[in-house]
Amino acid sequence: MKSKDLQNIALSKCQSGDTSTKNFRDLNGGIGLRTIKRWCQMIRQTDSITLSSPPGCPRSARTKENIQKDYVPIKKVVEPSLSDDQKMKRKKFANWIRTNFRIEETMRILFSDEKFFDIDGVYNSQNDRVWAVDRADADADKNGGIKQKRKFPQKVMVWLGACSKGVTPLVILDEGTVDHVLYIEKVLPVALKYGNQVFCSDWVFQQDGAKPHSHHLTQQWCRDNFPSFIDEDHWLPNSPDLNPLDYSIWDELANSINWSKVQSKTTLIQQIKSSFKNIRESVVFESCASFTNRLYRLCQIDGNYLR
Repeated sequence: MKSKDLQNIALSKCQSGDTSTKNFRDLNGGIGLRTIKRWCQMIRQTDSITLSSPPGCPRSARTKENIQKDYVPIKKVVEPSLSDDQKMKRKKFANWIRTNFRIEETMRILFSDEKFFDIDGVYNSQNDRVWAVDRADADADKNGGIKQKRKFPQKVMVWLGACSKGVTPLVILDEGTVDHVLYIEKVLPVALKYGNQVFCSDWVFQQDGAKPHSHHLTQQWCRDNFPSFIDEDHWLPNSPDLNPLDYSIWDELANSINWSKVQSKTTLIQQIKSSFKNIRESVVFESCASFTNRLYRLCQIDGNYLR
């Protein structure tokens, strides 16, 4: 089948609402998935497929001899460096949870975390692209081809709790340095009120080992007020892969923010508050429900970091 015929089929199917993947499958490999995605992008932007040159070299037969020569770019993943001692502690923690908590009890854990958001937003150099003939195209830079970053961008710290029932109210910590006094005053009462509302008196509070959390007055407040909590001797440092907020929910919030509207700390806070409402309940539930499975996987991979 000629390339033009493939383009016409792809155009018709894309305009009918078919996804790039369905297009690829229906064409039975007649054209590459990456090319189909590029065509669909063109169709969404211009309602047509306009190519300045043929769509690539002829496909070569995939044999045992040449299949090993096919390379694809793989983005590097940043993850914490774990020592052997930390890996051992992670396995010990996983076994402690699995021994002392039934699955239904882990669904009553209120996870919590803080995160900095700055006004430069979320920028992924691999995925953030603009369409242009080349970099010299006059419109390329005007249409977002340049991402400027400030040397010292304004930022704000956000606290959030999450459990199988949903997320707590958002706490914006904009008073400068967050110490144990501010944490006890502004954050812990929010967690306590929410946990009691959704679980009555049968639930567990989780926090990481940050200094405001591990302070002896914070630990004492938790002992005096929460029905149960994972104390500083049990929760592991350097383990964001075990907190649903870190491995899922923060991304859900960040991707909901309209970063084009963020020009100052004030507009950043406004966007965080409005986008917070768009966090999907299904994402929160599935993230928390996967906690025990992640612990099982952690034991299988000898305490290494979960991707």
